[in-house]
Formats: sequence, structure tokens, C-alpha cells
Amino acid sequence: MLGKENSRLYEEFNDDDDDDEGTSESPGFFDDAAEDQEPEETNEDVGVSQEDDSSGNSPPVRFSKTCLKNFFTVFLIFIYLLLTGVAVFLAYQTISDFLEKLNHPVMSVTYKEVESFSPPGIALYPGKAQLLSCRHHNHDYIPPLVDPGKPQEGDCVIKDVTYFGPFSNQTERRALVVRGPSDVRNKELIFMQFSHNETEEDFSAITYMLFAKFSDLIESENKSDFMRDCEQNYSMWTFSGGFRTWVKMSLVRTSGKSSESVEFRQESAVVKFNDKRPESEQTNQLFFAVFEWRDPFMQEIRLIVTANPWNSIAILCGVFMALFKAANFAKLTIQWTIKMRKRHLKNKSRELNPIS
Repeated sequence: MLGKENSRLYEEFNDDDDDDEGTSESPGFFDDAAEDQEPEETNEDVGVSQEDDSSGNSPPVRFSKTCLKNFFTVFLIFIYLLLTGVAVFLAYQTISDFLEKLNHPVMSVTYKEVESFSPPGIALYPGKAQLLSCRHHNHDYIPPLVDPGKPQEGDCVIKDVTYFGPFSNQTERRALVVRGPSDVRNKELIFMQFSHNETEEDFSAITYMLFAKFSDLIESENKSDFMRDCEQNYSMWTFSGGFRTWVKMSLVRTSGKSSESVEFRQESAVVKFNDKRPESEQTNQLFFAVFEWRDPFMQEIRLIVTANPWNSIAILCGVFMALFKAANFAKLTIQWTIKMRKRHLKNKSRELNPIS
């Protein structure tokens, strides 16, 4: 019995040893199999890993490059659209400025120095007043009055003109037109005296008017029509009784787009007359007027259009060239964007074909 049990244990032990040896041989067996299969499997693993790496890494790179290119493309298009808007605004502003300058010319003022002026015409409307004297003097010197209120000799050239007024054809007007001073260097002046008997009026004054040339009246065929036109175009002034009114004249020539006008500007000073006549003679109110040129400078005013069409045309040509270049660049940019988009889709389809 013991022999049978020992033999059975020995067999079990051997079986265990065989199993241990089988298991000890199995690693070598699998190693040999692994060695036989290792090159193919490693190649496949490397290929798969490379494909995985390429498939895992390439899309982000391509995506970032595409996004960057698209961003710069959109940015350039935006910049050129902005420049195009600025160019359009500049063209509009240029045209507006040109029209504004064309409709509103600039006034240019110059002063021309002269030795003497053409003798102006001094038209006086005395009404019921009487001209006592009219004399020329030089160097601003007026001699003392002798027998004021009585007629005296004079040396002025005077024309008496009667005409109907331009604003009321039924009113007849009488004007004494005196040849004015001309020698501005010697300060030539004209001194006139008037007397007025009717003192029942509250205010008494003599109206006068200045026009450019006394010779125009002499040369005119119809002096009444000439005076009517002057009254319609020139301003009227007055000087009062009981004073000496000193009028200093200046001439202004204005040249417009199609016509030229002449007007007078004046500075007047009033001095009270100290009446030393007997009271019986003071009922006769006296008027004194002095006319003189203020300075030897003639003021010339010209209307100048500062809008230069050639400058505006040059600016507009530059603006339109900029617009054309911007439009051309935008067109090329869009074409390049479409081309890059097609190339990207083509490359993507090539990558998808082997996988499918």
C-alpha cells in the first residue's frame, strides 16, 4: 500500500514538474514567436503611430495657418475699404469746397497812392438857401471870414441842373454841382458859405451828394438824366446850419465779376460858428462846408475767386486713382482667397481619399 501511494505521489510530482517545465519553456516559445512576428508588428505599429501623429498634429497646424491667412485677408480688405471711404469723403469734400469758393469769392483790398484825384462832382441841394461864396484854398488854410452872411467872390466851377427825382417823378429838384478838389499833395480844399432866411423851421440842413467825376456831367448829353442816375446810385448826406462841417473824402473802387462801381467814404467834423454879427442880421442862418481829400490813397476792392479748377481736378484724379487701386487690390485679394480656399479643399479631399 505504501508503495502504491509513493508511486502515485511521485507521478503527481513529476506531473507538476512537467507542468513547471512546460511553463518554463513557454516563455521561450512565446519569445521565439514574438521574435518571428516582431518586425511586422513593429512596422505596423510605427506606421499606425506615424499616421496617428500626422493625423493628430497636422490639422491644428493647417487650421492655424488658414485662420491666420484669412484674418490677414479680412484685415487688408477692411483697411482698403476704410481707405476707399476716406477717398470718397475727400472727393466729396473737394467738390464741396470748390463750389463754396466759386459761389463766395474773397474780397481783396489794395491801396493805390496817387498824386492827384480826378475832380469829383459835389451836388448840393440848397432848397431856399443861397450860395454866398465858393473858393479854393491850399494847405488846410482858411482865411478869416470877412463880412459873413454877405455874397463874396468865388473861383469855383458850378453847374446848375434841374431834373425830376428818380423816386418821385412829379418832384422837381434843383442841384448846384461844384467841381471838387483834385490836388491831394497840396491839400486842396473848397470852402462854401450858404445863408438861409427862413428860420421858422425846427431843423435846417443842406443835402449834398458826391459822384466820381465832374467831367462826366460836363460830357453827358442829357445832364438831367445823368443827375437822376447819380441820385439813384449814390448816397446822400447833410450838413447843418450854424456850424462849419469839414468833410474829408476817400475814394473806393469795387470791381465785381461783371461790373465796377465807385463810391465815396467820408469823415466829417463839426465846429460851432461864433456868430459876431448884429442881432438884426442873425436871423439869416449861415451854413459852412469844407470839402477835402483825406489822403492820397485810393482803395481798390476786387472780388477774387480762390477756387482753382486745375487743383481740384488734380486732387480728384488722385482720389479716383486711389479708388481704382483699392478696388483692384480688393479684387485680387478676393481672387487669392477663393484660390486658397479651393486649394485647401483639394488637399483635404486628397487626405480623405486613402482613408475611405
